[in-house]
Amino acid sequence: MALIDQLGLWCEISAADCAGRAAVFLDRDGVIIEDTGYLHRARDLRLLPGAAGAIGRCNRLGIPIVLVTNQSGIGRGYYGWSDFTALQAALAAALAKEGAHVDAVFACAFHGEAKDAYRVADHAWRKPNPGMIVAAGERMGLDLPRSWIVGDRAGDLAAGRAAGLEGGVLVGAAHGEGERAEALALAGGRFKVCEAPALAQALGLIDLGRAPAATAAPRN
Repeated sequence: MALIDQLGLWCEISAADCAGRAAVFLDRDGVIIEDTGYLHRARDLRLLPGAAGAIGRCNRLGIPIVLVTNQSGIGRGYYGWSDFTALQAALAAALAKEGAHVDAVFACAFHGEAKDAYRVADHAWRKPNPGMIVAAGERMGLDLPRSWIVGDRAGDLAAGRAAGLEGGVLVGAAHGEGERAEALALAGGRFKVCEAPALAQALGLIDLGRAPAATAAPRN
């Protein structure tokens, strides 16, 4: 399955059976691969250090890995779904070389400043809205209340909170203290927020759903 609305919503599930399992949801750019801004050329793809190894460990433990990515570059006309498909194929190949894979990919091209039919303000699938996560939960039978999300922006974690996940981990420090403060402010109720320098350390914090209750990891 690919475009489920023939326009701006992408859904591709490769896992055979994830029913009842807690998953790890991952943003793509800045979490798995380098964020170069509207990345769409396969030759520009660069895996972040340790990302494939971390995903591979989850694969071996039977933890579903679900990629959820905003793709406003498509809606803005910077590139097309064929470019997205080629880049995803390159990502899959790069992960496979290190014994890793993602179990599903969800993407949303709609944006309030996009062109023509892609111009949809506050679309339910576009993070920080929870639509992609909720759709994954429904289509894959995932245990969302025990699932986590890892992202490099507060909006990623906000989507996780809105979807009823157990918690989220903010990775990287490229977006400054404002982004960090916004992410940490999402902690509350049953939703936990942690920090890590990169995906490998983030998945160590989650530790198969046994993440610490603390809201923040110390920074050097």
